Parts: sequence; C-alpha cells; structure tokens
Amino acid sequence: MHLIKVPCSSANIGPGFDVIGLALSMYLELRVSVDETSPADASNNPLNCTVTYTGVGAEDIDLNPANNLLTRTALYVLRCHNQRAFPPQTHVHIHNPIPLGRGLGSSGAAVVAGVLLGNVVGKLNLSQPRLLDFCLMVERHPDNVAAALYGGFVGTYLNELDPDDMARKEVPLSEVLPQPAGGVDTGLTPPIPPENIGHYRRFDWAKEIKALAIIPDFEVSTAKAREVLPKSYTRQDMIFNLQRLALLTTVLSDSPPNPDLIYSAMQDKIHQPYRKTLIPALPAILSSMSPTSHKGLLGICLSGAGPTILALATENFDAIAGVIVQHFKDEGITCEWKVLEPAEDGATIREVPGDVPGYRTSLKTV
Repeated sequence: MHLIKVPCSSANIGPGFDVIGLALSMYLELRVSVDETSPADASNNPLNCTVTYTGVGAEDIDLNPANNLLTRTALYVLRCHNQRAFPPQTHVHIHNPIPLGRGLGSSGAAVVAGVLLGNVVGKLNLSQPRLLDFCLMVERHPDNVAAALYGGFVGTYLNELDPDDMARKEVPLSEVLPQPAGGVDTGLTPPIPPENIGHYRRFDWAKEIKALAIIPDFEVSTAKAREVLPKSYTRQDMIFNLQRLALLTTVLSDSPPNPDLIYSAMQDKIHQPYRKTLIPALPAILSSMSPTSHKGLLGICLSGAGPTILALATENFDAIAGVIVQHFKDEGITCEWKVLEPAEDGATIREVPGDVPGYRTSLKTV
C-alpha cells in the first residue's frame, strides 16, 4: 500500500496575487492499494477503482471515481499514457482535514494528489517537473499547486500556451475548467501537457515565523472571488504591489524577522480591497491590527481567495487569533483557527504496511 500526503497551501500572500504560495502543515492523505491478482469487474466497476473518504465535508463528497476530482485527475494522467482505467481492484481511501472553499488550496491539493495517484498506480515514474505540467493542465493556479507539490515558500509563473495545447476534452473537472464528459470513455487520448508549462523558485523562510490560519465558517468560491476583481489596474497600484513583492520574498527569510518591514511589505492593492464585500470582517481586521498593536504579529492577509485570514507571527498566537475571531463574531460568523508551519517537504509518497483501517465495513458501492 502507498501513502500519499499533500499539504494544503496559502496563495496570494500579501502583494503576491497569483504569484507566491506557501505550503502549510495540514495534509490531504491517500492510502492506495492495488490487488492485481484479482480480475477486473468491468460490468460493475469499469474504472477498476473504489473510493472511500473521511474528513471534512464527507456527506457531500462524490465517491464515484468517474466524478471525484482526485480520481478523475489520476485517470487523466493514466489516459495520457494509454492506460484507459485503473489497475484491477484499485482502492483509494481519502482522508481530508483541509477545509473546502476556504482559501487553503483544497482543490490544488486534490489535483496534486490525483496526479501522484496516477503516477503511482500507472507505474509511470514521472519527474517532478512533469508532474507539475499535469497539475497545471487541470488546476490553473501555479502558486497553490507548486507549493503543494514542492513544499515551502515558492514563487511561480505560467508560460503562455498555444490554444491547441489547452483543449479541454477529457480533462478532469476543476473549478476553472468547464464540465467534461463525465466518466464516459471516448477512447480518445486527452490533451497531453506540453513540457514546462510553469516555473517555480523556492524562497527561504525564517524558522521563527509561523502561519496562523483563522478559518471562518463559510465558503468563498474562487470563481466568485475573481468576478469582483477589475479587468485593469492603475499604474500606481501595480507599482505599489511590485515594490512590496520585491521585498517580501526576501524579508520573510530574515532571522530574526523585522516586523515593521514585513508588515509594510504585505500590503496589497490588487485583490484584497475588492474582496472585502465577500468577507465582512476583512476591512476591520486589516485596519486595526499591526505589529505595534499586537505583540508577535508580522503581517495579515487573505489566504488565497479567502475567507481564511493568514496572520504571520512569531508568538502570542492565542491573543492574535482571539482578536480576529472576535471581528468575525461581531459579524455573526464563527471561526476555527490553527497554528501551521511551512510544509518544507511538499507532497510525499511512501510504502506502508496493511490495509485501510475499516475499509471493508466503510466501503460505499457506486
């Protein structure tokens, strides 16, 4: 059996909209077993795969491998390598603690896990850069997927692709892609990713800095969060963000951290001002908290598209979280919060003994 672990991620940190991402220590886990000694049952399970799930939103997760984002992504990778289905008797148990639709890269983690799943069960031995190519054909947010795949604090960009390279047929479902053709096997080879779609660079991160994630009890879809953004920006706003971004990727590596410099470098005029209508407490949080007013605080920003708030800090986590939670409470919104650290190893795969605990009794037939 293989254990696949993929960290959650925070993107758009401060001025780094669609550019920088940070892998964090909350992990999507897959336990994958394949019994190739058993015959495939093409009549009842044409994809040779059964899925079980525990964790966040279990009541809403579609366990049909033809519909589930993770297994569809794996199937996409397999079909790009002339494997039309999973190996016979593939069992995938998913355990997911990452909140859905909260700005912590849940869909990016699922896509990375799906690509790794296809690589493992298909015995493809793809390189990490090639794995990233497959991730980016499904999930068009390189800051999330590169952080989740490689780990740590990363900067990313995408190549501009020929439209023919981005044909959509049989590419698995993702929020940024149109609905594909379900689980029907057309027999066609899906669009194979060109090489080196995206590029990344890993930055250093000071060991003293932890990420405090305050997670409100409501969702914001990436699509809705993008709809509120303008189609163009003033030169002044672009310069504002570029100046701060140039500093932020360096000052977060300084040890000891400089609170005033980090706080200033985390200011943003590209996406947070426009998303405040989607996140009621955001203006009050950003305007009332600073290193001067709260010991240990370095900076605050939206995590991804929100509504999760990411507060970088070195100490005093309870008090900082308490203030942010109270701001949401004033708006009638409850929150949970977690202290997370950078997930330096990124996505990992290792062999583990045994079967999925409780698998035979928890199996849902689809």
